[in-house]
Amino acid sequence: MTEARKNISLIVPVYNEEKNIPVLYGKIKDFVVGSGYDWEFIFINDGSADKSILELEKISQADPRVAVIDFSRNFGKEIAVTAGINRAKGEACIMIDADLQHPIEKISEFLDKWEKGAEVVIGVRQSNKGEGLVKKFGSYFFYKIINSISDTKIVPQATDYRLLDRVVIDEFNKLTEKNRMTRALIDWLGFRREFVYFNANERLHGVPSYSFFKLVRLAFNSMVSLSLFPLRVAGYLGIFITIASGLLGIFIMINRYFTQQFYFSGTAILAVIILFLIGIVLICLGLIALYIANIHAEVNNRPMYVIRKAKIKKGE
Repeated sequence: MTEARKNISLIVPVYNEEKNIPVLYGKIKDFVVGSGYDWEFIFINDGSADKSILELEKISQADPRVAVIDFSRNFGKEIAVTAGINRAKGEACIMIDADLQHPIEKISEFLDKWEKGAEVVIGVRQSNKGEGLVKKFGSYFFYKIINSISDTKIVPQATDYRLLDRVVIDEFNKLTEKNRMTRALIDWLGFRREFVYFNANERLHGVPSYSFFKLVRLAFNSMVSLSLFPLRVAGYLGIFITIASGLLGIFIMINRYFTQQFYFSGTAILAVIILFLIGIVLICLGLIALYIANIHAEVNNRPMYVIRKAKIKKGE
């Protein structure tokens, strides 16, 4: 009796990739022949302004394995990837960009590591042809900052090119954030991870859908969703100002009534008093921020824990 073939879902977010879609689909179709798996291809048209949807409809009519999700407008790549994961029916899913920068041939390495027990396989970019200095340095500092303030560590140069096991897909689908960074949420879930390293190809046609300002917004959204440090900054600053101005005030009082070595004008004394009061105000803002942080955590509505599998005794 032959063993049933496993089904794999391939998720491709699309935004203005009219010229890349036929090339990408051709490479995917050639790759899966003889792969030993059954496949479904999920393309998400994220409100493209070109003829991407027409290309997608053309290949979906010719290939029953192709499913197309057509958004009413542009909701962003993170939401498009989420829609693909929500729709995936396979025992594992693989996310890949439509611009051909993610090398198709690396999929076999993802599957191999998955078969050996990895539940999340992450594609890590070693180099990116055509990447500008601004984006390179911005990426470097983003990972430095986010890993220093967040409880969830993100692998530098990790990409959305990754594989998720069915158990990870099911847990990911429970997350409810609206402003999200998909790869960070996957890292938050945990599970057994492996890595596939690759050199990104140059974009074949078109321009990147993520502009500089979109990347900056994604970075800030990620910091807010993954770390409560920005909320606590006011409180930390208030404590520092209060302690510093308090010590200076004590020094002024000792100097005024005992040593009298230095002269402090009334304006200087008033400035110290104002600084002390500002510190108190900032500390109060920090306390308010703690309550907001609790509200933030509750609104995110993430599960309190994640279970890989559970063995329950009969009768329990």
